[in-house]
Amino acid sequence: MKFEHHKQKVISVRKFAIRILKYFLVSVSLIAVSLFIGIAGYAHFGHLNFVDSLHMSSMILTGMGPVAEMKTDAGKIFSSAYALYSGVIFLSIAAVLFAPIIHRILHILNVED
Repeated sequence: MKFEHHKQKVISVRKFAIRILKYFLVSVSLIAVSLFIGIAGYAHFGHLNFVDSLHMSSMILTGMGPVAEMKTDAGKIFSSAYALYSGVIFLSIAAVLFAPIIHRILHILNVED
């Protein structure tokens, strides 16, 4: 998905709304994939059931912190790796969500007559 050049006109509100929807769907997809990775990892390595795996991966992904203690070394290693991944993906999702909005604001401020 490409943004318009600063010498081009600002896109219409309708096209902007469609762009926002596309970026929102990309963000939701990233969240869904990240949750799937967390659920699968905590179920396999941490020996948690589905609900506990979902809860744990959701809390880690949002930066709230762990809710279950990992008892195995494999669980602790996965939990550490997932926490690092979650920090990066959280920032990436925020960037994807806000990029079109920030671009539009900057474009409106810099558009040439």
